[in-house]
Amino acid sequence: MRADGRQDGSSRARVSRGRRTSVVATVALAAVAGLVAGGCSAGGGPSPSSAASASSSGSASPGGAPSGAVSPGAGPVGLAGAAGGASAVTPLEPLPAAVPPALAPYYAQQLDWTPCDDGYECTTFRVPLDYDRPADGDLTLAAVRAPAAAPAGAGDPAAPGERLGSLLLNPGGPGGSAVEYVEGVARSYDAGVRARYDLVGLDPRGVGRSSPVTCLGGERMDAYTAADITPDDQAEVDALVAAAKEFAEGCRQRSGDRLGHLSTVEAARDMDVLRALLGEERLHYVGKSYGTFLGATYAGLFPGRTGRMVLDGAMDPSLDSLAGNRTQAGGFETAWAAFARDCAEREDCPLGRTEQQAGEQLTALFAAVDAHPLTTTDGARRLSEAQATTGVIQAMYADFLWPRLRTALADARAGDGTGLLKLSDAYYGREVDGSYPNLMFANMAVNCLDLPAPFAGPDDAARAVPDFERTSPRFGRDMAWMALTCTYWPVRPTGTPHTVRAAGAAPIVVVGTTRDPATPYAWAQALAGQLESGRLLTYDGDGHTAYGRHDNCLDGAVNRFLLGGEPPENGKTCGQ
Repeated sequence: MRADGRQDGSSRARVSRGRRTSVVATVALAAVAGLVAGGCSAGGGPSPSSAASASSSGSASPGGAPSGAVSPGAGPVGLAGAAGGASAVTPLEPLPAAVPPALAPYYAQQLDWTPCDDGYECTTFRVPLDYDRPADGDLTLAAVRAPAAAPAGAGDPAAPGERLGSLLLNPGGPGGSAVEYVEGVARSYDAGVRARYDLVGLDPRGVGRSSPVTCLGGERMDAYTAADITPDDQAEVDALVAAAKEFAEGCRQRSGDRLGHLSTVEAARDMDVLRALLGEERLHYVGKSYGTFLGATYAGLFPGRTGRMVLDGAMDPSLDSLAGNRTQAGGFETAWAAFARDCAEREDCPLGRTEQQAGEQLTALFAAVDAHPLTTTDGARRLSEAQATTGVIQAMYADFLWPRLRTALADARAGDGTGLLKLSDAYYGREVDGSYPNLMFANMAVNCLDLPAPFAGPDDAARAVPDFERTSPRFGRDMAWMALTCTYWPVRPTGTPHTVRAAGAAPIVVVGTTRDPATPYAWAQALAGQLESGRLLTYDGDGHTAYGRHDNCLDGAVNRFLLGGEPPENGKTCGQ
């Protein structure tokens, strides 16, 4: 995995990437925690989480904190705290309520909404590159909205039928385009929510249409995604290090000063500027996957301006990148086990008739592809082991992809790697012309700023492999080695692990799925426990994130909260 859950600035799995606007893209996007080279987990691997055993088993009880989870503590606030362990982290400190005079011009801008993109409205606005030094220059950010159908009204905004304001949506990543996401899902949102809220998508700084970063051209990205991430000898280790360095150097050359100012804290501050420009006293927000980390960060910085907030597929900000990457590996192992059990019961399963046989066959397939990459129908491209692994991981994000994975695995065992290559390409967002979107570049850039890299070099990665493999026999080795890119990042990290208390904020609904691959359930438990006003809502099921998957219980609970302000009972469980 190299980039989809959030923090993972060096792994290839992500918590939720902002992909295309297709259904597959939207699901995966909502999750970028760490697959690609960045991942959802800050610092280098898949997404963060320190309770590996709880999240990998999916057995933690709804409503309770997982074993090893961090409780909010008192003491100094801020992004200070040791990166080495959850017990040392400190809460994120709120910013002063008053807008500093140097930032007042940004909060006083006027938005010019113009028709765009098939019936939506688009705008841009400015934010400082550096909030501590606003005179150093600006970034231009892009936003889109689907206007509410209901009128504003002159009476009580809570009255049925009257507009409630703006609802900001973020699909995850880091790197997911919220503009593309809103344009892809707005018309499928609950009719009541669509009628009473303007649905707004803001591409975070460095992402999509908002001063995007870039790193490599299509041909070099093809090489990067195919790089061997299970090195067997020193030559393969050297090649993997060279690929990580090439990616990092490409970002430095092509993105310049922006690389040092793409952190989640800065993106959250940008959201507060947009809140003010939208004329909202409080920010109403639905974030998925990495979007939960972004939303929680906003609540921690601006608790008094936090409105109705839903964090779906939650990340745990208290984890360092090593623990987060390892735990996310456990999440994908849990998802694989669910797929394997389902597959074994089907006539078309290409991996045997038991979960154990399926695991053994997958391991054997990866080894065979490592030795002899498979031919595909895509010109001269061949399927590497890294791409085969990414293809399988991509299908773990949503159970509707499982039939496609069964077919791809059957074809691969017969010598045709096309199906797995297409799944891997979908993960990265690769276009048919060989180009890549900004997703993975932004993913890595944000992750490498948000947390220190998990490893100082390849020797550290090699020493971590046994621990990763105990957590995830199928994906542990890959996800350990995937976390090297941030080691060579040209900009020093600005963030550290921390808790988020958001003291004084309105109720915040934290949604966790019990067998979520990219954001393990234990992370939702941990975040809900840290937040002073957190309410845990559980979906007992498979796949990444839960809201909008047509579970009447869970969707109903979230919609009632968004429309009426009443959060679900803490610990409520929906699903299977």
